[in-house]
Amino acid sequence: MSQPAGTVLRHFLSYSGVKLPLKLVSPLEDSDLGHRNTFMRAYFDPEERLVGCDKMVYGDIQLSHRYDYHPNGMLKRAEIVMDDELTVMEFAPDGARLTG
Repeated sequence: MSQPAGTVLRHFLSYSGVKLPLKLVSPLEDSDLGHRNTFMRAYFDPEERLVGCDKMVYGDIQLSHRYDYHPNGMLKRAEIVMDDELTVMEFAPDGARLTG
């Protein structure tokens, strides 16, 4: 995926937990990437919300998440691609899961 317009690209060592959006941990500098076989590539919107991330393994995307948010900042939609399978989850403005 190319970098979405209006986003900032950052890199992280990994993520923790299973709650969405993913919680990314251990920020990496660009200079660290040449020494890593596995890392998370993440895109943040102007409000510092995670709008997408890819788990990079030896240069290939192994896992991909894309997020949309309600005006109140709560997660509205999550699209997760793993092993070429797409899972879509939708959430109410109060955070309750509606689908997926």
